[in-house]
Amino acid sequence: MRLYRYFSIALLFGTLTYARQPVFAQEWLQVREGKLFGISGIASIETREDTASFLVVHDNKGDDRIRLAIVSLSATDSIEYLPLAWPEDWELPIDLESLTMVPQTDRPDPCFMAASSSGRVFYFSFDAAEVSIEPIAVFELPDVPSGSNLEGFALQEIAGRLLAVWADRGSGERAAIVYWGELDLAALTVNAPEAIAVRVPWPEGNVRHISDLKVDDRGGLTITSAMDSGDDGPFDSAVYHAGTFAVDGEAIAFEAASELRPVARYDGRKIEAIELLTAPVGGTILGTDDENFGSSIVRFVQ
Repeated sequence: MRLYRYFSIALLFGTLTYARQPVFAQEWLQVREGKLFGISGIASIETREDTASFLVVHDNKGDDRIRLAIVSLSATDSIEYLPLAWPEDWELPIDLESLTMVPQTDRPDPCFMAASSSGRVFYFSFDAAEVSIEPIAVFELPDVPSGSNLEGFALQEIAGRLLAVWADRGSGERAAIVYWGELDLAALTVNAPEAIAVRVPWPEGNVRHISDLKVDDRGGLTITSAMDSGDDGPFDSAVYHAGTFAVDGEAIAFEAASELRPVARYDGRKIEAIELLTAPVGGTILGTDDENFGSSIVRFVQ
């Protein structure tokens, strides 16, 4: 596979010689400038105390535009960006809006799924040695209503069950819709999907009630919301704990939060990507698609 080499692969995978110190100062770090580099989904590859690397997707539509890249953060809070070529013999996705690791797999390499706004899901493995992806399958999320615009898709294992959660973003007075069900990884089908409406109190105006989502290993659903006033903004965003999933007999149930209150608010940013970090770092990574202003990331710790 063709690979754009913007920097040393050794830097990406942690052979740094910096003094060991925690990564991620809690301030925004620019990833790339320009509209073509907005981050619409993010998933962790590897996190250490002194370096971390992530896969990110861009919501580009043109044939010559980048869909997938690696973002690496060093102990000095410097950002490195490595765009990856999409496999030439695989369907080219249009408008990728979310990215998640696949927690249940017997494959030797880590696997991920990236979903488009129409509900088309691209399932692939990531080869760290070759720094490339290998296609596995493409499938559709079930019963996506006409006119939907999906901006969140995540997988999580809960009590031995593989939970799939996805969301139509909603807009203004139209609530977002969160869908969920158990994913059969062999058949790539979602069993008995259910749905619930979600409307956030802030941002206001031209708000996307859900711009991305992730589920933690206890079933907690975290969402981001964003106000989008056009390519030059202004933007505003918030983070919410929206509720909890739990296995209930044969079903996976969702208990919505009794009240939605922002756990973080960001003026001037359009957050469209979220990843929940595990030890030793912890916290939450947020990524932006700030349109003409490019993309940035920040670590949020509640």
